[in-house]
Amino acid sequence: MKFSIERGALLRAVARAQSVVERRNTIPILANVLIEAEGDEILFRATDLDIEVVDRAPGKVERAGATTVNAVTFHEIVRKLPDGALVSLTDDGASGRLTVEAGRSNFALATLPKQDFPVMASAEYEANFAAPAPVLRRLFDKSKFAISTEETRYYLNGVYMHVAEADSGRVLRCVATDGHRLARIDAGLPEGAETMPGVIVPRKAVGELRKLLEDDETQIAVSVSETKIRFATPEITLTSKVIDGTFPDYTRVIPQNNTRRLEVDASDFARAVDRVATVSSERSRAVKMQLEDDKLILSVNAPDAGNAEEELVVAYQDEKLEIGFNAKYLLEIASQVDRENAVFLFNSSGDPTLMREGTDESAVYVVMPMRV
Repeated sequence: MKFSIERGALLRAVARAQSVVERRNTIPILANVLIEAEGDEILFRATDLDIEVVDRAPGKVERAGATTVNAVTFHEIVRKLPDGALVSLTDDGASGRLTVEAGRSNFALATLPKQDFPVMASAEYEANFAAPAPVLRRLFDKSKFAISTEETRYYLNGVYMHVAEADSGRVLRCVATDGHRLARIDAGLPEGAETMPGVIVPRKAVGELRKLLEDDETQIAVSVSETKIRFATPEITLTSKVIDGTFPDYTRVIPQNNTRRLEVDASDFARAVDRVATVSSERSRAVKMQLEDDKLILSVNAPDAGNAEEELVVAYQDEKLEIGFNAKYLLEIASQVDRENAVFLFNSSGDPTLMREGTDESAVYVVMPMRV
């Protein structure tokens, strides 16, 4: 194998591929990236057995072939090469070394045979559709903060992506919850997605997917089966196993009859919560909200650290209410609001609270209160 490639294109491809490699693994080949050169294209493939990323980059191939090399070491070398350099890679297959040359720099890296590299089995996908990058970015970005980190309830360790019925008709919906807060985000149903099975996309795959969604002009090809999900652009393909479990019936925890309505400037609210939470204890992070007649008082009482209080002018016309929340949960939910105002709907101090962005009901958040 012998080819040359521009350093910028090589760095982009290797950076995206190596990010799925687990730093601690017991199988040496999984620390490697598979490099395949053929025609005028170079493929870089990396996997942790649950996720596989294939990145394509243009290059000048003199001799087709394939080999594998340590992904982290290779990435570090490419990152430190000068901008604009032309990088030449050569592997004769016999020496067990990949030669990397750029200008006066020369590296010989240990390789492992490509036959040992595990390639994820292709699946028969039940649904294939395309969605604009901004639509998928909104679905996953606004829901991922609520993914559970509790390994015992593994079926909550991802975003549940499925087709659902909404007031406006059928929608593509992403839901995540950890039992303390919940995010439910809707988007228009793309053509071809109607037959899609509901799948739980794992946290790591959600993080890797974000790198495909940077360009607003990109259309993402999505393929879904009962066991796998694939996201693809012309340059990069991300395939992930889905979590084998049943996502709970989240509709039961979304309150329908909360009538006490608070409307507040989302950024003012977030900043005020952040300020008063400074003195809250690390363990509880409790913030109390006191509501009455267009006034919201946020307060924290931490015996060890001190007290804090801040008053905000808000729109609230219902009976007086005192309710407590974890400050971290309030901040995360408030930070999802793209519009100016956040609308909170309360029932009582012991019931779940609903939050949405102004009049937009395509993004709904639920947060459980806590005693303060």
